[in-house]
Amino acid sequence: MGTEPTVVLFHAPQTRSTGTYILLEEIGAPYELRVLNTQAGEQRQAEYLKINPLGKVPAIKDGDAIITEQVAIFIYLADRFPQAGLAPPINDPRRGPYLRWIAYYGSCYEPALVDRALKREPAPLKTSPYGEFDSMLQTLVDQIAKGPYLLGDTLTAADILWGVALNWSMRFGLLPKNAAISNYVARITKRKSFIDVSAHDTQLAAQHAAAVTPG
Repeated sequence: MGTEPTVVLFHAPQTRSTGTYILLEEIGAPYELRVLNTQAGEQRQAEYLKINPLGKVPAIKDGDAIITEQVAIFIYLADRFPQAGLAPPINDPRRGPYLRWIAYYGSCYEPALVDRALKREPAPLKTSPYGEFDSMLQTLVDQIAKGPYLLGDTLTAADILWGVALNWSMRFGLLPKNAAISNYVARITKRKSFIDVSAHDTQLAAQHAAAVTPG
């Protein structure tokens, strides 16, 4: 693009960092991709643990700033590049709902989905971060059913976050069949950013598997 990248994304294919990769493509600003082979344990090596001591992706570096945690990264990047129009500004009445749905992903959906995937009993209602699964999911369904996006007609970073996550959840059979979710996911997965990143991730995953497979 003729401009040196300012944002570095630490990425592993077909992981949570895929959503950040897609978001960066949607933003359209220059960035550098640093790929980790998690099958070879590169995320646990000392160099990367200086970036994220938990050894998880995604993580980004912007100048001297290091940002980890998927939700924080989405908020940061959408605000960092306002020209992309993927985040309502502070004084926009949609800002609060936008932040609500981004936070809802990390604080409610992820814990609920992990409990379901591991087939473990959720915590009692008074201590569970998400209450109970059906109500948590229905709250989301009611919002996306209004369509086409979480905030109406405008795509935001929250939609990239949710579209990628829901697509993954559906593929692994962790959600009940639901037309509103399917239609919403289809809007995100048909975007060029999703298609291009998915294709690259497939190539990277194959290369990484080959690299750790005995010859």
